Amino acid sequence: MKLWNLPTLDLAKELLGMKLIHIDDDGITSGYIVETEAYLGPEDRAAHSYNNRRTARTEVMYSEAGMVYTYFIYGMHVCFNIVSGPLHKPEAILIRALQPIEGIEKMKERRARAKNEIQLTNGPGKLSKAMGFTLHDNGKKLNEGNIRIEEGMNIVPDEIISGPRIGIQYAEEAVHYPYRFWIKNNPYVSR
Repeated sequence: MKLWNLPTLDLAKELLGMKLIHIDDDGITSGYIVETEAYLGPEDRAAHSYNNRRTARTEVMYSEAGMVYTYFIYGMHVCFNIVSGPLHKPEAILIRALQPIEGIEKMKERRARAKNEIQLTNGPGKLSKAMGFTLHDNGKKLNEGNIRIEEGMNIVPDEIISGPRIGIQYAEEAVHYPYRFWIKNNPYVSR
């Protein structure tokens, strides 16, 4: 897919409005991507691959763009990322929020504590649970199996807002990088 050839910051914006689809034994769940967060590899203190850190967890980040990178945070939440950047340059984009489209009833079952539809997918851990993503999805190639990205809503540049990333207080100067992107006024965007 040509999309994967884009530089990471451009891809993070281009993914906004795209449809993320997961097909599993429970059926299809999908949503429009409404918020992303970019991580620029070895030079980015907030990236798992900062300073070329290479572990079992980060190994997939060194693969070609368009691979799925899932990992656990806080010992309880799975985060869904898309590997970006050139081969052997470990960059990734965290998908932070979705606007649900298909499989909403299944999402409600998976996220029984959600008070309303917005809370199903308005954060990275929430959307992974609602969509049924797990650590077993790590290393899958997008659009070659049960996880797909397709055209979705048409988003114009004026609708894209950027700001600092969330939850990376440890990352020194990288805390302030405006590498989080979201669709203006979309109610499904995280905090």
